[in-house]
Amino acid sequence: MHLSIQRCICSPACAVLLVIMALVTSATLGTSASAAVVSTGSVLRSAKAAIAVQTSVHVVFIAHSRASSTTEKIIADVGTTSGSETLFEGKADLAIKVTPAHAYVNGNYSGLTTLFGLPAPQAKKLGTAWESWNAGTSQYSNLKADLTMSSVTALLPKAKGTKVSTKTTNGVKLFELQWTTASTSSMPQLSNRLTVSAQGDNLPVEEVATASGGVRVTTTLSKWGEDFRVSAPPAASTIASPEISG
Repeated sequence: MHLSIQRCICSPACAVLLVIMALVTSATLGTSASAAVVSTGSVLRSAKAAIAVQTSVHVVFIAHSRASSTTEKIIADVGTTSGSETLFEGKADLAIKVTPAHAYVNGNYSGLTTLFGLPAPQAKKLGTAWESWNAGTSQYSNLKADLTMSSVTALLPKAKGTKVSTKTTNGVKLFELQWTTASTSSMPQLSNRLTVSAQGDNLPVEEVATASGGVRVTTTLSKWGEDFRVSAPPAASTIASPEISG
């Protein structure tokens, strides 16, 4: 969901989203957070265990830059072996599909160059067609990792440095995890807040990450376990990646 393919050149909002997804690390499996004593570790262990048995989730990212008034939106359906997402930022749009056999990318010129990082000559050559990669290639593996369930676990932070509390929103009981990611030479400090259901399965509901520079990223997760299908584009509208980059 965060476009880790090697040639991706992200916008400022997308860059913060990449770091948010890359810096958080999952916890180990263990007892349920419904146990008598609720701690950061127990909530994280229970959340990871709950995610592990899910087959799909619907994810919506909204990244907004206060300084530039830029908003990027990503809508994704994530499964165990397939997934799809659409990305929008201003006039730029991009679509990505992953099936067990291939990965596909399509978009307008601005989306291909600014959101996906495709060189301008290749974007012009691709036009309105879908670029495709075969399973087994590094590009396919990168896109699959972003659009399958393993990427969802990356939302969970380390227990160390994370505080847990409980809250009720619209009658729904939630655990709230809060932690801070330190700034680096290239990225600002991030303040993170993740809510996890405190009723039934302890599944993530929403994460809000705010950068000291004013970028705010909200990730909403819903429709856990619901069926969805990713259909491959018509063969006549696809072009194999070597034909584009060659």
